[in-house]
Amino acid sequence: MSTLSPSDLTQYIGSLWRAPILGLLKHYTKIPNKSPVFDPEWKENGHMDDAVRLLTDSIRSFDIVGLRYDVLEVDGRTPLIFIEVEAYKSGTGNVLLYGHFDKQPEFTGWHEGKGPWTPVLEDGRLYGRGAGDDGYAIFSCLSALAGLQEQGCAHPRCTIVIEGCEESGSPDLPFYMQVLSPRIQVPDVVFCLDAECGNYDQLWLTTSLRGMVSGTLRVEVLKEGVHSGAAGGIVPSSFRVLRDVLERIENSGDGDLVDSLHVSIPDWVDTQSNEVAAVLGDTIVQRYPWASPKHYDHADLASMVTANTWYPCFEVVGLGGAPEPQVAGNTLRPNTDAKLVFRLPPAANHARVQSFVKKELERDPPNGTKITFDCDVGESGWFSKPVQSWLDTALNEASELYFGQPYKRMGTGGTIPFMKMLADQFPACQFVVTGVMGPHSNAHGPNEFLDLETAERVTCCVAHVLHSMGSGDHIN
Repeated sequence: MSTLSPSDLTQYIGSLWRAPILGLLKHYTKIPNKSPVFDPEWKENGHMDDAVRLLTDSIRSFDIVGLRYDVLEVDGRTPLIFIEVEAYKSGTGNVLLYGHFDKQPEFTGWHEGKGPWTPVLEDGRLYGRGAGDDGYAIFSCLSALAGLQEQGCAHPRCTIVIEGCEESGSPDLPFYMQVLSPRIQVPDVVFCLDAECGNYDQLWLTTSLRGMVSGTLRVEVLKEGVHSGAAGGIVPSSFRVLRDVLERIENSGDGDLVDSLHVSIPDWVDTQSNEVAAVLGDTIVQRYPWASPKHYDHADLASMVTANTWYPCFEVVGLGGAPEPQVAGNTLRPNTDAKLVFRLPPAANHARVQSFVKKELERDPPNGTKITFDCDVGESGWFSKPVQSWLDTALNEASELYFGQPYKRMGTGGTIPFMKMLADQFPACQFVVTGVMGPHSNAHGPNEFLDLETAERVTCCVAHVLHSMGSGDHIN
């Protein structure tokens, strides 16, 4: 069995990322394959099929022995790419690697010359929607395996799942996982390459993910708009009613959410938050594009980390029922609609929260008004169990070799529905949840980018851990 050369691995994977991966990611960025919740006509529009065609055609760019793949698309569900790679050089273990290829919608505010479907390479970063969240994942998996085989180094049996509806809450994934269960078998380790990184200086392991409930709150006061002077004082403002209803869930003064959305926080969370604050410092606050300078106490950084990862939060992400300000007349509007997103603590039950929020928002509507809350996505969060010693060693070695710094652990404020499902399905499995979306990379927003050097380094780390497992470190 060959010994892995980190320098040769770095050079080989770097050559793959410069070509062909960069060119493939540029083509991928051009495809507006928005997730189904944002593009209900996704099948008719054909963009999802275009993305699948590009990604599956690209598999042939990688020299990997023992690889085969299928595209599954059943009963109108979004397609899923499934790749199997046999164990190499008698490698031990069974690994499942995960990513997704669907995208968030365009959003506004892109810098001049940049756009969601216009790939721009600038200062080693590829701008555009979806390259880092999460188009890079399939290429990271394949180039990691190709890099090990190029040196004749062992790796375990690997299956790779690349789904097409993660940004919609992964509604199709449970069906496909059941269909694929005999082929996936029981993994020893799951890699999820769809998370954040605290900085670009080391490998980051995600230890928790928040859950999510989203839906549309609609407040109706009239069947049609009327003169605001003629109705004011008799007919209430739908916007005022909406604000009043939201106050039942969120205190507008300090942003605190009602107790029913909170959970007990494990003791280890505060310890980890202090460690993250010590490493990241001001980056915890300065990673966001504030409208004006943000003033804060450095002593509060750790509590900010905990609030971002284990507290519930709420945002109005979309508004309807009102014209643009420049064309707004003096009319009392008949309704106000608000798309709401609740991020839930990792241990919260999303179904219970969903039921509570709906009842709380819809109860006791003011006389003459109609209030409805229609939920479209509900997903529970996840938090990890302790990392086994062999995996801890492999992760630290990988980060030291390819980043020059030890790896770090942190919770993440986002949601990956796949993780809770897999943790329930494979309770004995270890999880490596990592990613490339660091400070200012702005997933889901304008000016999203993939830092290419970080992608290469994360790929090398994935390869290193796969080789450690394939060499039997997990059973020694």
